[in-house]
Amino acid sequence: MAKNTYDAKDIQVLEGLDAVRLRPGMYIGTTGPKGLHHLIWEIVDNAIDEAANKYCDRIIVTLNKDGSVTVEDNGRGIPVDMHPVLKKSAVEVVYTELHAGGKFNNENYAYSGGLHGVGASVVNALSKWCNVVVMRGGKKYEIQFETKKVNGKVKCGQVKKPLTEIGKATTTGTIVTFMPDENVFETIVFDYDTISKRLKELAFLNRGVEICLVDEREGEEKMGFKSYKYDGGLKDFVKYINEGKNVLYDDPILFDGDENGIKIEVAIQHTDSYAESVFSFVNNIPTTEGGTHEVGFKSGLTRVLNDLARKNGTLKDKDNNLMGEDFREGLTAVISIKMKNIQFEGQTKTKLGNPEAKPAVETVTVNGLTNYFGLRGSGKVFSSILDKAIGACKAREASKKAKDIVRQKNSIENYTLVGKLASCTGRNYVNNELFIVEGDSAGGSAKQGRDRHFQAILPLRGKPLNAEKKRIDQVLQNEEIRTIISALGTGIGEDLNLDNLKYHKVIILADADQDGAHIRAILITFFFRYMKELINEGHLYIGTPPLYKISKRGKEEYVYSDAELPEAIERIGGKPYDIQRYKGLGEMNPEQLWTTTMDPANRTLVRVTIDDAAEAEKMITILMGDNIEARKQYITDNADFNKNNN
Repeated sequence: MAKNTYDAKDIQVLEGLDAVRLRPGMYIGTTGPKGLHHLIWEIVDNAIDEAANKYCDRIIVTLNKDGSVTVEDNGRGIPVDMHPVLKKSAVEVVYTELHAGGKFNNENYAYSGGLHGVGASVVNALSKWCNVVVMRGGKKYEIQFETKKVNGKVKCGQVKKPLTEIGKATTTGTIVTFMPDENVFETIVFDYDTISKRLKELAFLNRGVEICLVDEREGEEKMGFKSYKYDGGLKDFVKYINEGKNVLYDDPILFDGDENGIKIEVAIQHTDSYAESVFSFVNNIPTTEGGTHEVGFKSGLTRVLNDLARKNGTLKDKDNNLMGEDFREGLTAVISIKMKNIQFEGQTKTKLGNPEAKPAVETVTVNGLTNYFGLRGSGKVFSSILDKAIGACKAREASKKAKDIVRQKNSIENYTLVGKLASCTGRNYVNNELFIVEGDSAGGSAKQGRDRHFQAILPLRGKPLNAEKKRIDQVLQNEEIRTIISALGTGIGEDLNLDNLKYHKVIILADADQDGAHIRAILITFFFRYMKELINEGHLYIGTPPLYKISKRGKEEYVYSDAELPEAIERIGGKPYDIQRYKGLGEMNPEQLWTTTMDPANRTLVRVTIDDAAEAEKMITILMGDNIEARKQYITDNADFNKNNN
């Protein structure tokens, strides 16, 4: 029961890093694997800021045998002199005080991804221990921190060993080693691939900077040394993303410039595919939701290419300009800007809000492309882009008719949804779920087993079209795709509006076999290409039906993977036992499907996320595109044929 009084003594003051410890999600988003890896990004970002300001050209990340991580750079080294107000060393201030750093006044760092001065101190607060070694002024210094109990309370980030000179130094830089606290995180095991992909991306974005990854953990198959360094920078990045695609011109177009204090670099290359792929970064931070810099780029690109098309006579006075989406069909672009005083929309740093970025990027784009094509006239590169855009324009006119059909709610519902969609009775979309179910048989079980108050069922009677291989007008001719669009109510592509979304969770439910995996891949590809915001906002999920049911003497248990099977058999009492392998959802009766896969109290859902948009783009291209050899090579390199993963 709540107290009747509420006065000054009830106000809790969290000192130092205690606030981080109490609410880690406020600082790193989550205490799951994503939050764990965020600790590395915070320290690496500090080193990258040194590199971005030309003080550092080598960064080494080491996964140590004991589970800790070391990040080393050859930058200037954190200052070690005494802070004039706090009367302790600057390095101690950086690691123990929130909102303390050298990035607030733009004097020490012209451009910085870490703006709030919380990165290093948050890492210290969420670690069992943290050691910092600084090389500066010909000397080597060390300070050690630890989390310990003081008077029965956990105190994090406490100084264990004050800053001490430990030797001479012939170089400058900082070495940070930290051990994540298992009492904070769900797991403290770092994933090699996650780290490798992010470090590679940072190497692309910071031309000429070498970023190394060392895995010294015992038993790791990938244990060893990797080095990423790209002297081509963004051009190399675009080439990497477009591996496996048919490019319209061999060498990506690169242009850069400084405009009103904003440093801008862009690389573009067109392919014969139909989707546009624009990746943007601000001070090395991915802006997956775009923002003002992307708007400026797109506006500049459209203006220049239309002007050139009129100059060479392709567009006559009577002709309308081509649309921006026509010029961006098949385009891969990477935009990297560095600026001061970044303003992100929302807490997730995924959309740039600075209005001054739009005209700056637009000006650099116009000047860069005008110079590029001016030096080459209207040569083969421009001709290939223009031909592609004209074809896209014709397809756009055809797709407009298809989109109009989708927008006509009554005719769509009468044509495609009657007999298919079993809607729910609840009208609060936040509570509602849509299951996209493979096959009529499974759809029938799902309709009977569901809770009709908040669960809707949409059975697929055929395989949806692979959106990676078709233009939008062809995609919209596919009946299964049209039913999905109509059921969700949001529109697609440029017309997408999540305010009209009818279901908070969209759940793909397919068989646990090869055909089911293919259907999942096709649907995810469609959502990635034409409803990406649905994924970014966390609305897309994959249902996980069981692989087996094992039973013995009235006891039964459902098993969701081969790895779980031995323990499940042991739990029900071992041999002899009965086992059923579910090859399809249709083999389960409505009650079983509800219990194992649809009941929120028992089910397991996997949320589809895009942590690395460039890697996702590359993966979609390999797995769902036309390049068969690239797909075979990927399977050869990554599949483990010694395991039965079903």
